[in-house]
Amino acid sequence: MNFKTLFAALQGVSAYKDIMDTPVMEAAVRLTRCAVYEDGLGGLGAYTDLFYRLHAEGFDGLGVWLGEALSRSEGPYPRLVERGGRDPALEQAARRDMTTFDLLANVDCDKWIARLNELLDSDYQGVLTGLPRWRVGWHPSFEDCTASYREGTGLFRRFRAFVWESGELVPVARPDCPSAEELLGYDRQREQVIRNTQQLLAGRYVNNVLLYGESGTGKSATVKSLLARPDMGSLRVIEADKEDLGGLPALIRKLDGRPEKFIIFIDDLAFDRDDATYSVLKTILEGGLERRPRNVAIYATSNRRHLVRQTISERAGDEMDRSETIREKTSLADRFGLRVLFQGLSKGEYLDVVDMLARRNGVDLPQEELHRLAVAWERLHGAQTPRTALQFILSL
Repeated sequence: MNFKTLFAALQGVSAYKDIMDTPVMEAAVRLTRCAVYEDGLGGLGAYTDLFYRLHAEGFDGLGVWLGEALSRSEGPYPRLVERGGRDPALEQAARRDMTTFDLLANVDCDKWIARLNELLDSDYQGVLTGLPRWRVGWHPSFEDCTASYREGTGLFRRFRAFVWESGELVPVARPDCPSAEELLGYDRQREQVIRNTQQLLAGRYVNNVLLYGESGTGKSATVKSLLARPDMGSLRVIEADKEDLGGLPALIRKLDGRPEKFIIFIDDLAFDRDDATYSVLKTILEGGLERRPRNVAIYATSNRRHLVRQTISERAGDEMDRSETIREKTSLADRFGLRVLFQGLSKGEYLDVVDMLARRNGVDLPQEELHRLAVAWERLHGAQTPRTALQFILSL
């Protein structure tokens, strides 16, 4: 193996700079540099660092890691292919980069250790002999990667749920997505949300959605359950906390033009009078110069119909000021084109849910006794909602 040739090739990587900037590849480049410039001690540190970083990310081979990194790359070549574009110069650069990655992945660990043995004195012999190895080999071809890019690229191909935190998208590997069987009641309300989402997936410009009403009625579960539906494979849900709304305009610009469809989900939304993020959301919903992309919709839940809390002093002003204040407070909710009310259950509906959950969980009590206990539980612990019914059954 000519380490100098490999090092030169790594310096020439140009289409996949995002991969080169990762800790794994930084360690690999450092190891190659040390092999070329005869830095044995630095090379030993780079070798162990590379082994550690591979296994910290769950990989036992550099080639396997590179294959995964290529599949989730959001560099210019994957994005170009995803959009159906062509650029001969960029395609040639990507092909050359993959040839370089192939060279790197197929360097046997014994060759690295042999080179370190040449550069270090005999005191390091025992350390070098005991060094761990990673698996050698290369899996994806340029044609395989290109074909996969046509189906989607990056994190949005690997994950369907995300959390927006401090300006970063954090993938959620195992999202909490209730199945249709786990949802209790409110079929008419859920059908409205499902229909709106189906229109989003069909590529139509749809309404933003506000699900509001009593706590414990399943508003959040309704949104999360969309990911469990088999007909919504291209849907992605990004949960954003109210405190992180400031970065949403930049995120929405990044989502524009992607093949996936996105719901930005804001749970338990409510604003105080002087909340700075109020105007940010207001602009995102409607009112800014930029139009919301066709593949993005905002879904929010709230326990209140009017999302901005009002104070008694605000209502006590003169007639004109009071009217303007109330109009301003209600205007945010009005920007959600679809507003779906989740009211508390009637007593009969509540007991029907209790009966269903009792059967599902194997609770064997006479119905009269079960209902008496359920009503007593509701009076002490909450309203007549599916959440209260579930908590009651769990208590048994």
